Amino acid sequence: MTDVVRKDVQKKLLSGDYGCAKELTLSMFSGKWKLVILYHLGKDGIYRFGELKKLLPHASNKVLTQQLRELEEDELITRTLYPEVPVRVDYEITVLGQTLLPIIDLMFEWGTNRLKQLKHVAPRNINEEAIKKKE
Repeated sequence: MTDVVRKDVQKKLLSGDYGCAKELTLSMFSGKWKLVILYHLGKDGIYRFGELKKLLPHASNKVLTQQLRELEEDELITRTLYPEVPVRVDYEITVLGQTLLPIIDLMFEWGTNRLKQLKHVAPRNINEEAIKKKE
């Protein structure tokens, strides 16, 4: 597992000691790239690994593979392997994964609005503030 939140939720679910719906929801797309993967699969449709890699050039192959596997384990995406040469693997969002899209859309909208707000606020220079406090 690539992140602590998902690992903790999985452990609680297996022990039957779980009741926090918010934490469960968060664990479904916690991880550096999962939210972006779900967004693109939900908006654009099927992607192959190489295409996802081009969308996420800073993601290592190992981390991208791990996060795709976790999304598949959580039944949010499907992985279809075609016995061709070279091997072709398609990733597609599931019906369950699609139910997270309204949440992802709201997060995108909130982030867009927040970025607009931050552009209107002059960035603070921490060093200047520290100097003023000492004076």
